Amino acid sequence: ATSAYLGFDATADSLHVGSLLQIMILRHLQKSGHRPVVLVGGGTSKVGDPTGKDESRVQLTDEIIAKNTAGISRVFEKFLTFEGDEATTGTPSDAIMVNNDDWLSTLNYLEFLRDYGTQ
Repeated sequence: ATSAYLGFDATADSLHVGSLLQIMILRHLQKSGHRPVVLVGGGTSKVGDPTGKDESRVQLTDEIIAKNTAGISRVFEKFLTFEGDEATTGTPSDAIMVNNDDWLSTLNYLEFLRDYGTQ
């Protein structure tokens, strides 16, 4: 089985319709026996937008990011079967959902990017 991932920063509490295509590709891959990996960017949401735009993202509070992460996670749960779901039997195609805040926040890397990444 092949793994494929899709990632979204938690800058809003839901996804827009334009994200549906990517989610449906993951669903198709899962139905074909492959493993989807969903990366929710709870950590990278704490950093300004790295795309070179004139204005950085508004810095969100941890509470807002947690709310947004929960909302985005619910969207994926409607389309994919995840490890530990009642309906799963522990197959290799069970999806995995991870939040990059789980490892980035322990490195103090986010503070570094916020402080020096815009200079």
